[in-house]
Amino acid sequence: MDEITALAKRRGFIFPSSEIYGGINGAWDYGPVGVELKRNVRQAWWRDVVELRDDVVGVDTAILMSPDVWKASGHLEHFYDMMVDCRTCKKRFRADQIATDRCPSCGNQTLTPPRVFNMMFRTSIGAMEDASSAAYLRPETAQGIFVDFKLVAQTARRKPPFGVAQIGKVFRNEITPGNFIFRSREFEQMELEYFVPPQPESEGLRWFSYWVGERYDWFIRLGVQPERVRRREYSGADLAHYSKATTDIEYDFPFGWGELEGIAHRGSYDLEQHVAGSGKDLAFFDEESKEKYIPAVIEPSLGVDRALLVFLLDAYEREDDRTVLHLHPRLAPYKCAVFPLVRNKPDIVALAQSVERALRPHMRTVLDDSGNVGKRYYRQDEIGTPFGVTVDYESLERQDVTVRDRDTKAQERVSIDRLREYLSEKLA
Repeated sequence: MDEITALAKRRGFIFPSSEIYGGINGAWDYGPVGVELKRNVRQAWWRDVVELRDDVVGVDTAILMSPDVWKASGHLEHFYDMMVDCRTCKKRFRADQIATDRCPSCGNQTLTPPRVFNMMFRTSIGAMEDASSAAYLRPETAQGIFVDFKLVAQTARRKPPFGVAQIGKVFRNEITPGNFIFRSREFEQMELEYFVPPQPESEGLRWFSYWVGERYDWFIRLGVQPERVRRREYSGADLAHYSKATTDIEYDFPFGWGELEGIAHRGSYDLEQHVAGSGKDLAFFDEESKEKYIPAVIEPSLGVDRALLVFLLDAYEREDDRTVLHLHPRLAPYKCAVFPLVRNKPDIVALAQSVERALRPHMRTVLDDSGNVGKRYYRQDEIGTPFGVTVDYESLERQDVTVRDRDTKAQERVSIDRLREYLSEKLA
């Protein structure tokens, strides 16, 4: 994890937020390369979960919602961790992470009894700060989907089974953020609420199993090594009170197995809570069967940042002479880097610029002319660029270039007029 953290900062993936002021725990900034990788992770999810399906639509709901939403959903009452404080060093810890009665930081036996700590960030709306102006930064995107369910079903002309997807910022006042971007206070979620008829119950369980398999396969298709990812089923007391079934997709992080994505069969709990809280009818009326019901919900929920961390960790490899990120082409920040062999030959530089500009409308490219070509290759290997294209002296005469593969380091001469087609086939 230390190596990935150092690489992320050195190559412009991820920086500590507010670093010049000493930083702020649990918040991170994405640099020029990181913002491209993050955008690609989001786009890969949106493409596969929304765009390529005919049973899922998207929304983008507000971060600020009525406080009554969080009362009805149970977040005001149940969204908490138990915390302990050390009276000596004044540090705070999650109670479930304390194995003894000694402080993990200073070693003293001066820990307080566990106390309830609600993880929602509280704020105020308007000029006056009083009870009537209280609001919260959302800790999940799902509730925005639930309160808009009926409007979405009507305007999108959908009937269960169908899904509503959303990507957006969420905020959780974690007691102990850590392990780089694994646990942060500000992050992004990619959530799908898939609404199904509540009866027969076997149909809901069938869709639950479907989404567990689909979400697991998504990571494998994007290059995650199968031996480093697994499914963990919950049962009995481990299930949330509203859950009919829950399975986590876990990844073998440097610190051990940890949750990557959760898939939950939430039943009709959430919509029923909002019916009770708002007094509004959120039932779906089926025109064909003349049946009215509150749908059940299957929820795959994935953090963008946590997924990005997994893709970085899984792609990372240190070889004898280089460090390389074997990122899937769909995720790679740049698909192709174009290198003029030398910087002091205007004809070569101009041709390299022309090649890069011709490719740019069709794939994310970068022109790299800093340092010798070998260093440029390895710099691009380190940020996961699948292909390097070198424009040299022969290119001026033959109108071709050298294309180098990131993973194999194999090189091939390709004519400029078919370069786009060649790269597109390799990147497909």
